[in-house]
Amino acid sequence: MVLSNNDGCIISRSDEAKKLGVAMAGPYFKAKPLIEKYGVATFSSNYNLYGDLSWRVMETLRMLLPPGTVEVYSVDECFIDLSHIKPDELQAFAVYLKETVEEWTGIKVSIGVAATKVLSKVANRLSKKHKEATQGVLVLDTPGRIQQALQKTPVEDVWGVGYQYAEKLRRLNINTAYDLSKQDIVWANKHLGGVTGSRLIRELKGIESIGMKEELVNKKMIATTRMFGSPVTELQDIREAIATYTSRAAEKLRRQYSAANIINVFIVPKEESHNTRFRHGPSIGSYVVLPQASSATNELIKPAVALVERLYESGKIYKKAGVMLSGIVPDTSIQGNLFTPPAENKSRLLMSMIDNVNFAMRDDVLKFAASGTSRDWKMRQELRSPRYTTRWDELFEIK
Repeated sequence: MVLSNNDGCIISRSDEAKKLGVAMAGPYFKAKPLIEKYGVATFSSNYNLYGDLSWRVMETLRMLLPPGTVEVYSVDECFIDLSHIKPDELQAFAVYLKETVEEWTGIKVSIGVAATKVLSKVANRLSKKHKEATQGVLVLDTPGRIQQALQKTPVEDVWGVGYQYAEKLRRLNINTAYDLSKQDIVWANKHLGGVTGSRLIRELKGIESIGMKEELVNKKMIATTRMFGSPVTELQDIREAIATYTSRAAEKLRRQYSAANIINVFIVPKEESHNTRFRHGPSIGSYVVLPQASSATNELIKPAVALVERLYESGKIYKKAGVMLSGIVPDTSIQGNLFTPPAENKSRLLMSMIDNVNFAMRDDVLKFAASGTSRDWKMRQELRSPRYTTRWDELFEIK
């Protein structure tokens, strides 16, 4: 099983762990007796490894399919346009994709095929839930199969139906995806959020209403947010965290050859409730518009730290902080200043050198002093597995 940030809660479980009764989203410390009794392998979140393996899976699919037919939806999920495959060949082709991805990457995948995105999500869920029967591939290509799949899907498991809508639908005696698919567009406009709900109903009826999206090459907003490894009360610790997050966001910005006009900073305090238990309070944030778009870390850190000093309140306990860069433009739009000394106009060259060294050596070998050295606020990952595919010193060893 895998733990959330700071090894707090359980966010992913293997089938074996589920059968033992390990609860999803439950606190790690509560499940520890069960984990130790049965020797359940437990890991901290490992974003470097996940990101690299996700890229390998998606790149494999891009190699096997025509250009523009793969839409990456999240780190572990994508949509594929299979309109170029004959209907009677869909099952065989889906099996071919599954086997090839698993052979080339070592990552197990499941595939759901249907006429719309929502129905394909239904098929994918059932293909995972009933692995022995489906072998990880389910094609909904007939009205009978579609109806059977919808009847097996609780309404709360329909893509796009959140907790509150699920509660509302159950009060209206709509308990399954099939019940929902029987409703009309007028009903959806009244009870299911208007346009969004009507699209959902049409998709469940097999009418394509949510099309494929083009891959977003350059992000319009870049954010870096993290939970602190332990509660933070000192302004200096939050300054260091924000400086570090700004550095990371600036690296992402330069990677897509962009610059940002706006920087937004937020911090999240813990709030004490009446029953003496703590909960996360609302985030406190502010932003500043830069006089000129920039991708230089030092030029972004200064206003970010100034924002923190305005937001911070002494005596409060803080659990999380983050930085968001927006107003993003191509870095070629940035002009040099004739009235600035030549040495100060070479920030691009300096940033490029820092990025190259850090990429080659890893672990922020070069960093700005504002980021701190001890970083006691860093997120806990005490059970993190090695980053096998992105670190030479953590390669898997075969003896």
